[in-house]
Amino acid sequence: MKTLLGFVLALGLAFGQRLEKDWPTYSGDYTGQRYSKLKQVNTANVKSLSLAWTTRVVTGPPAPNAGGGGFRGFGPPPIPTHVGGEGTQDFGGNANIRASVLAVDGKLYLSTPDNAWAVDARDGTVLWHYYWRTKGGTHIGNRGLGMYGKWLYMETPDNYLVCLDAETGKERWHKQIADFNRQYFSTMAPIVIGNKIIVGTGNDLDAPGYVQARDPETGEVSWTWWSVPTKKGDPGLETWGSLEGAKHGAGNVWIPGVYDAETNLYIFGTGNPSPAYTNPPSRDGDNLYTCSIVALDMATGKMKWYYQMNPHDTHDWDSSETPIMVDGEFKGKQRKMVLHADRNGYFWVLDRVTGEHLLTSKFSPTVNWVKNVNAKGQTIREVSKDSSVPGTLVSPNNYGATNWPPAAYSPDTGLFYVPTIDNYAMYYLTETDPRGAMGLGGKDEQFLAALGVYMTAIDYKTGKIAWQHKYPGPGGFGAPQGVLTTAGGLLFGGDNAGNLIAYNAASGKILWHARLGNVSNAPQTYAVDGKQYVLVAAGDQLFAFYLQ
Repeated sequence: MKTLLGFVLALGLAFGQRLEKDWPTYSGDYTGQRYSKLKQVNTANVKSLSLAWTTRVVTGPPAPNAGGGGFRGFGPPPIPTHVGGEGTQDFGGNANIRASVLAVDGKLYLSTPDNAWAVDARDGTVLWHYYWRTKGGTHIGNRGLGMYGKWLYMETPDNYLVCLDAETGKERWHKQIADFNRQYFSTMAPIVIGNKIIVGTGNDLDAPGYVQARDPETGEVSWTWWSVPTKKGDPGLETWGSLEGAKHGAGNVWIPGVYDAETNLYIFGTGNPSPAYTNPPSRDGDNLYTCSIVALDMATGKMKWYYQMNPHDTHDWDSSETPIMVDGEFKGKQRKMVLHADRNGYFWVLDRVTGEHLLTSKFSPTVNWVKNVNAKGQTIREVSKDSSVPGTLVSPNNYGATNWPPAAYSPDTGLFYVPTIDNYAMYYLTETDPRGAMGLGGKDEQFLAALGVYMTAIDYKTGKIAWQHKYPGPGGFGAPQGVLTTAGGLLFGGDNAGNLIAYNAASGKILWHARLGNVSNAPQTYAVDGKQYVLVAAGDQLFAFYLQ
């Protein structure tokens, strides 16, 4: 039975209404814009932004014999901690919060691999902690939680969907979503759309990627869509060298997508083909539906359209970044669009109703691997830029000109914002067997240099850069974390030196910054008790800022 709040959230989000004070899903709402209508903090007063509170989270199970009351019974009581899981392993150590944080009704809900917390949004007090005892696997990160009424949903690295009571942190149930023995691991933030939970998973070996819709009350599967052909007769099989190659072709679904209520389409990006760097005959062809934007009918899970950005990718430049939905003018006509900046250094505009290609442009000037952009707007690789035994100089490196941390869009400026990097690497082929290599094997990469790390604003109507701020210093392997825009005329994002920065979203002028040491997720904003807060994570700490 739906709770009243669950019904309100599902109905409000389904009709595209932004819950202006809260942040109830991965991108804030279903558009992927990461735009907030809050404007108490604006270009005129952001210079007065100050620290409201900070809190540090601790991962892992509770310490043995952990009691409360601090020294001799004095001090705060212990944090209620609930332990679940089907494994025996404990992954301790410091947290690194990379996830989007949900903000609902004065509480914050956040996660790291195997861990979830509730935090008071007013003062940062940790209210409860849930810990999942794991079977093991890849603990690279967790993108966040999903919420349906008073229930929370979390994916675990060993491939379970866990449902928690948001009030207490106690587990309601858990369901396996992928086979741990096939090297799957799960990082995606579940997305609640109406009466379905969307989950995705993937791996770095050769099992096929997929996305599922599940029942929020029971966790049972409603439908499954595979991102590569898995049997004879499947569409796209003709773009692979063999069925065996296709059904081991990966195409992982790592990152949440967006939802268009008008067409009832769930739109998302898929990952790279496997093997990622070698070219066995089994991978001959474009390798659908890897490195693509895909639109599925939410009712049935059937594919309505797709657009492949990068046919036959050979550098692990997946297209899994969350796309952004925009309604606006394009070449004199009102269009319903999807915008996407890809790891491969190119930017796309598509019609989100039909998948029609509208624009392709290059946003990283150092990119050197493209032979041509074809009549469909797709980037066609220069074969000589594949990995080679003596080494091949390629831009960008494996991380890409951007990566999974979310971009943002402001309807006030009409600009698309994305952290970017211009860099080079040498790609060496280490597996010359014509059968290729498994997963990400077969190459060795030597990062050479970053020529610039930027905050980049793109005009979607032309694909041209409207403004760009270059960060000082030599840069690093990849670009900074994601971004946030607000109705206060602001753009928030972290830099490669650990600063949280507020920009004038229209001009790119820096208006304020705070040195945090390591900005590890995309900033967000929420309001409680009449005050707007700007929230960001730095490693194992949350920082909330407001106007005093």
